Order: sequence, then structure tokens, then C-alpha cells
Amino acid sequence: MTIGGLIFEPLMAMEKNQQRKRVWIIANRLPFTIEHNDSNELTIRRSSGGLVNALTSYYEQASIDVDKYWVGVADCTPQVWEKEIIPYTKDDKVKFHPIFVDEHDYENYYSGFCNATIWPLFHYFPTKVEYHEAYWEAYEKVNRNFAEQLIPSLQPGDLVWIHDYQLMLLPALLREQVADLSIGFFLHIPFPSYELFRMLPQLWKKSIAEGLLGADLIGFHTYEYVQHFIQSMKMVLGVENTFHKIHYQNREVYAELFPLGIDYAKFSEKAVSEEVTEKVNFLKNEFRDKKIIFSVDRLDYSKGFMQRLNGWENFLQEYPEWKEKVVFLIIIVPSRDTIDSYQEMKSAIEEKIGTINGRYGTITWQPIHYQYRHLSFDNLIALYRHADVALITPLRDGMNLVAKEFIASQVNGKGVLVLSELAGAAVELNESLLVNPFDTIAVSDAIHRALSLPLEERIQRNRIMQDRLLHYDVIQWINDFVDQLDLVTSSRNQRKANALNLLDLFVKRYQSAAHRIFLIDYDGTLAPITNYPKDAIPTEAVKNVLRKLASQPNTKVVVISGRPADTLETWLGDLPITLVAEHGSIIKDGKNKWLDTLNLSPLWKSQVMPIMQTFVSRCIGSFVEEKKNTIAWHYRNTLPGVGFDRSRELINNLNILLQNTPLQVIDGNKVVEVKPTGYDKGTMAVRLCQQFQADFVCCLGDDTTDEDMFIALNEDAITIKVKEVHTNAKYFLPKQSDVITFLESFIH
Repeated sequence: MTIGGLIFEPLMAMEKNQQRKRVWIIANRLPFTIEHNDSNELTIRRSSGGLVNALTSYYEQASIDVDKYWVGVADCTPQVWEKEIIPYTKDDKVKFHPIFVDEHDYENYYSGFCNATIWPLFHYFPTKVEYHEAYWEAYEKVNRNFAEQLIPSLQPGDLVWIHDYQLMLLPALLREQVADLSIGFFLHIPFPSYELFRMLPQLWKKSIAEGLLGADLIGFHTYEYVQHFIQSMKMVLGVENTFHKIHYQNREVYAELFPLGIDYAKFSEKAVSEEVTEKVNFLKNEFRDKKIIFSVDRLDYSKGFMQRLNGWENFLQEYPEWKEKVVFLIIIVPSRDTIDSYQEMKSAIEEKIGTINGRYGTITWQPIHYQYRHLSFDNLIALYRHADVALITPLRDGMNLVAKEFIASQVNGKGVLVLSELAGAAVELNESLLVNPFDTIAVSDAIHRALSLPLEERIQRNRIMQDRLLHYDVIQWINDFVDQLDLVTSSRNQRKANALNLLDLFVKRYQSAAHRIFLIDYDGTLAPITNYPKDAIPTEAVKNVLRKLASQPNTKVVVISGRPADTLETWLGDLPITLVAEHGSIIKDGKNKWLDTLNLSPLWKSQVMPIMQTFVSRCIGSFVEEKKNTIAWHYRNTLPGVGFDRSRELINNLNILLQNTPLQVIDGNKVVEVKPTGYDKGTMAVRLCQQFQADFVCCLGDDTTDEDMFIALNEDAITIKVKEVHTNAKYFLPKQSDVITFLESFIH
């Protein structure tokens, strides 16, 4: 059966084909609803919504060399699907795979956890959040149902794109069972700040975090959502990140910005169609010389209906000159109207509308025209095209495609968009009139300004936004995400080279070089990590290999560490090597004296030390280590989990304290360190390589601070992470004890 240009067929009918790329779209629902009418005849109603429209547009235009599948919960039993849906299958352009879920489980999962827990929390309505264990259990169960029913059909190399908050556990469930999947996830609602995300019970938020990080690439509508997500992952799981790259379980997970576009041509072309023009003429005749303001939203508390009505009422009060010259058309699309709280909201809205019409209306004029129903596409486009002002003021919205659709439909450019600054679309549509939806006066003033803008200015603003939307439409959005996911997966597959396997090649490069330099971290690299820093004394084997390596012609050996200078002097000061202490701030070259490269007063320590000492008293087993230019709080010996939780609190406190200061906080391996900015291991490593004119550079390290070296050194450098964990290094050594064996290979 064909549905809006898409063809569906049962998954069981398809044959696996290794030669063609396979793309799986996985969403909560299939893009249609299966129903029986009063005569028990099968009917299929196309679903509406931004996601369905976006992905349908992509699937209609995607390459024929791609096998395309859409997975979602079916609105029927397996028997109905097999008996009535399968016979209509004629083509394999898009293959729909139904997921069958127990009705009671689905209710607790969808109406419960998804829309009574996650939806209000992620939209900044914490007082509306419901915490029920049964909801969470159903959420887990339905996510597992998806995995169990899908996994038998997946193959290594498949591209799987999971959508939205209903399936946040699914990426990890698939990752556990099918090797080498390319998994993407996109969140279509806001990701909240950590202060809200942390309100979820520990098990729930940890499971959601782990579930999402099963993906290779996670997409969000705005930069703000990306930052909130990364911060929450750091706080909940203790992950580290480099820019938008999160290091997790020996993998790299990317969190990136992909603002959802629309099918621009669909709206702009439809706006000038004969059908829409006829409806526009009807609106002109119906409202004659009156200006039209309109808003269209589905029924939901996040849309800010009452705040919008308050703004409109204030406009009528403060700008009486517009009386009988303007009408406000409010269309509310039915949604979740079986839920009592939504019915109460609808009643309150209608009561408010009645109050405003009764107070400000006349016998011949109503300031508000209200409808509670679905609009046909043609009627919607006619409103978009003819309206003088679109008042789109949600309290929170992941994106809000209505705003973009309105701009695309403005073929004459006369309409003005008044948009909530708390909608994701506000980032892209900043030529609109942006308002705080909670600010009643600002909303009413924006309405007045929108009605008063000169035509030239309206057209100019719209043209800028239209050009932006035209060039980043829904197809570009999807292609960007899929291309980035392919790139991330390719990069992951290329990073599995073991330094020991390439040792012969490295030695040949070493032997042919004129000037060689080795940059080597100490703790975790030359010496194993110990519970107490003073116990990590170098063995004779370590000292011998450093001495012999440094005695090779034209070879410089640098031990570059976060350790204080006096410790390195005691342990390694008799060797003919260069020592760099405190992450690059103090250096000693051979027999020369120690040189402090900083010129900063130590008075800052009096501000930081009391905070760290407070956390020592709050976390048994932790201690503070004061160095010349840095202070470190160690928590390796604390109770599991406790030290990490306290470290997150300490980092937050320090980051607030040290804003706009020349100091930075380092989140290391079981240590939180504060040091002056302007220097790090990477800066010092580059400086030493340039001074020595090295044409062979080998750098080894195991910690967060060593990543600075891996990033800063040029692409010819051999950068090696000790242990196969998240890194910017090109290669890895499986364990710390391999380091000495590796270095000995260069001695001859």
C-alpha cells in the first residue's frame, strides 16, 4: 500500500543484502496510524509532525542504492498486520518494520514515563514531573522490546538512526548485541541543564546517560542543548570530553549541533498554489480591512497559551488604537485530550478567551477567533501566507517548525514573526521579533511593533531568514547528520592500531631521523599508578632505559609530568635527561638548574586551598597536595562513587570561583587540580620539539593532561596512549608494563 509516496512491506519479507548500504530510521511510531472505521474497514491515516515530514522528504529523495527501513510501534496486533497490511505490499522502496508492544506497557511507557516524566522535566516544568517506578519499568521494557525485535535483522555496518526521548536506552542495547553498527541518535526536544537532569533518580539518569552514549553521534537542535548534555554526562558518569567529543568506554561519542530544517520548497510552492490562493481570498473577504495575528500549536503546557493570552490582553489594554482593526486567530490542535490535566488546561484557555472577548469585544468585532481542531494543510498554508503577524511564543520548545514554515510560506514577505527566545528556532530566526514569553509587557509591545513595522523592513527581515532556511533545509539536515555519522564511524575503525604492531616501522623512522625526541609522562606511563603519590618511585629498569635512550646520538629524552620539581629531582635528577614539572611550568635541562617559566603571584592559593580542605573533610581518604604552581585534590583512596561525586561538586565550585581569573581546573585521573592558564604539557612539548629541531617525535602518556600533547604535536609525531582508552593519540599500548619494552626497542 502506498502512503503519501512511501511504500511499506513487512521486515520478514526482505532479504539481507551485504552489497547495499542499509539505513534504519527508528522512532516511537510508524509514520501512519492503522484504524478500522465503523464498518470495520481498514483505514490508514498519515501521521503529522515535523519528524515524519522531515524523514518522509528524505526517504522520497534518497538514493535508490540505499535500502531504507522505518521501525516503530504498530497500531495493531501481529495478526492484523499479517492479515491486512502485508497483502498491500508492492514495493521495497521503504520497508516498515512494526514493533508490537503490550497495550498496558505502552500506556505506562508513553503516557507515563515519556510524557509525564521526561517531557515536563526536559521542558523545564519540574513541578509537573511524575516519579513512578512502574513508569520507569515500562520504559525499560519497551526499549528492550525494540532491541529484541530488531536485533535479528541488523547487520554489522548498518547505519541506525534512533529518534527522540522515547528511545534513549536503545543505542546501548543495540551496541551490546551487534558489533560495528553505526548508531546515531537525535533528540528533538530540549536537553535540560544538569540542575534539572539530576532530579531524576540515580538509576534512571545513569541508565539514560549510558543508553545515549551507546550511540556514535548524538544530535541536538542548539548549541545550548549540546553543552547541557555534555555537562550532564560528565556529572553523572564522570566522562571526559575534548570539545564536543566525549570519551566513553574506549569509544568516542560526538555530541553535535544539527538544527532541524523544513522542506522549504514544499511550503513556498504550496503557498502560491491555486487551492491556497482561493483560501487566502476567502480570508481577505472574511476579515476585510483587519490585520490578522495567528498562532497554531497543539495542546500542551509547554506552548504557553495563558502567557500568550495575557500578552494579547495587555496589548488590547495598552494600545486601544488597534481596537476593531486586528483579530487574533488561535488554533489549538487536539493532543492528549483524554488526560484530565490537559482537559483542565483546555477549559482554562477557553475561559480566558471568553473573558477577553467579553471585556474588549463589540457587537461587530471579536478580538479572538478560536478553534480547537486539526487544520488541513491547505488551510494552514493559507493562514501562514496571509497573516500579518505569527505569534509563536512557547515557554520551551526543542525547535518549533511552525516558525520556519511560516517564514517559508511568506511569498509576499509582509508577515512578521514574533518568536519566543526560548524556542530552539530562535537561534536561526533572529531577524524575527524575539520575546521572553513570560514577559507580558514585552509580548504586547512586540505585537504592536510587528503591526507597525514598515513593509520594506518586514520584507528585508523575511528574505534573510528565507535564504537561510532555503540553504539549510531538511534534506541538508539529514545529509549533514548521516555524513557526520559515517565520518565518526570511519574514524573509529581507523583508530585500532596497536603501537607494538607498528614498532618495526617506528624504529626505522627513528634510525633515519637526524634529531629524535621522546616526550614521556611519568605516573601511569613510566610507573604504575599508586594509591599515594610518594610510593610511585621509579625502578632501576626505568632509570636504566631512560639513561640508555638519552645516550643515543642526537636523542633527547624528556620526562614531562604533573609532579612537583623536588620529587622529580629526587627520583630522576641524576639522569642526563630533561625534566618538566607541574605540567610544563618548571623545567630542568640535564645538569642545569630548575627554571620556573611562570611569573604569577602565589596569592591565589589562599582562595583555592580552603575549598579543597573543605572537601577533604567531606570525603574520607582524600587529601590535598600543594606544589609550587599548582594545588591538587586527590581522591583515589576514597570510597567508590563518593570521591567521584565530591569531585564533581568541587569542580563546579572551583569553576564558579575561578571565572575571569588566569587559573584553570584540571579534571585528571582521580585528581582535581588547579593551575595557572597559559601553559600545559602541549605548549611545552611543542616548544622543546622546535628548540631541538626534532624530525622524530615520540610522545607517550596515559592521563587527561597528556591529551594536550597529543593535540598540540604535529601530524608526523608518534603519539601513544597507554591503555586502549579514549584519546587523541594515534596509537595505544595495551598496558603500562609495555612502555619499557617499547622504549628498549630504540636502544642499539
